[in-house]
Amino acid sequence: MIQVLREGHEAPAAVARRLEIAGGANRLGEPNYRAVWGWSRLGWIGGKWQDRDGDGGLLRETVELRRAPKYAPHDRWHIERWLPPEAYGSPREWYAQTMEREDGVSVPALGPYPVRGEYEHCFTLSGPRGEFVQLTPAAAEYIALAIERGRHLPASERRAAVDERDRRAERDYDAWAWDVLGDGPALQGSPFVTVL
Repeated sequence: MIQVLREGHEAPAAVARRLEIAGGANRLGEPNYRAVWGWSRLGWIGGKWQDRDGDGGLLRETVELRRAPKYAPHDRWHIERWLPPEAYGSPREWYAQTMEREDGVSVPALGPYPVRGEYEHCFTLSGPRGEFVQLTPAAAEYIALAIERGRHLPASERRAAVDERDRRAERDYDAWAWDVLGDGPALQGSPFVTVL
């Protein structure tokens, strides 16, 4: 028997409430935003699966749908936003775009059509270096409000913000690289010389 153990967490009620206040409710009466723990959030994945024993030996191969962790890193909080079913096109379009064939068996790679809509990833809560950051009601509300504000900006302003973020990340990386290579232990203060 194969047993999968995952660390699971539920978002605190105060976090869920602040997300609902910040983002409102969808047409099903559910919140537009929710916080999920990476290991706890499962999604459908269809394809060929290999089941192995404890020593890594192949037990079987099968083509089927399975629910597997949807987000990485698994040990972080993720903020999701609900999308209505029509955001995925019609059921016919969905299956036309997601159907895969493995060993003569057809399987929808992303699972069944989301007739009730689906929650999609918006934000991973982590620090500047990817470290764990605890989810708080204030952080959750801030994230949802920022996403909502961004959704109402013209496309040109959203694009400019993404470009600026990318430029800032590149500057930060360049500064880090110069710090490491310039005076750091990597070259031990020696000049860097390229030999062709």
